[in-house]
Amino acid sequence: MEPIKYKLEFGMKSTPVAILWDYISSENGLKQWFADNVKIKDKQYSFIWKGYCQEARMVGMRKGLAIKLQWLDAPDKTYFEMRILTSEMTDNTVLQITDFAEEDELDESQDLWRSQIDALRRVIGCK
Repeated sequence: MEPIKYKLEFGMKSTPVAILWDYISSENGLKQWFADNVKIKDKQYSFIWKGYCQEARMVGMRKGLAIKLQWLDAPDKTYFEMRILTSEMTDNTVLQITDFAEEDELDESQDLWRSQIDALRRVIGCK
């Protein structure tokens, strides 16, 4: 069965893009909300949760705008992307997540992202 692609958007108030970018793209930023520890070497990312390590590779990046990663054990056409959107009119920043999940895991996957982004908002101070 093909994984289902979905997108979620999270308002980040008027968080400066440079700050949000650091939290979604750097070792230091990611380990404050996404994983217990993060190691980045070249385009290889190691995410560690309670001793469990999952590897991903960066398959795309537009600096200051979006980063796209693919889990090494995931199907070839799947990825997850974190994209920063801004509105010049409202000065609001939105973090858009694109990810894939099996149909029977869709709700759980979306809930996990919601929980993770809540943690990010707390760290940034925009909750």
